[in-house]
Amino acid sequence: MDKRLLDILCCPTTRLPLRIMTDTERAALNQGILGDSVINGGGARVSQPVANGLITRDGRTVYRIDDDIPVMLADEAIATSQLTDFPNA
Repeated sequence: MDKRLLDILCCPTTRLPLRIMTDTERAALNQGILGDSVINGGGARVSQPVANGLITRDGRTVYRIDDDIPVMLADEAIATSQLTDFPNA
């Protein structure tokens, strides 16, 4: 992802800055998704693993990146608090 774009993106709800997810964070998120236990901000079950994602600097909210485009919608956000094995939870 372009560093200039990353520098201006922020969470649409909290306005916190974002960073790229680590491999460990992505693996923990995808484990929860594969276990059918992850729900997005709109209340829908997340069924597709995340290939890339952005996470708020406090580690509480994830936004997926689809085809190099960040999906910055509150209804698509994933709260890490629902993941028991998430590194920052």
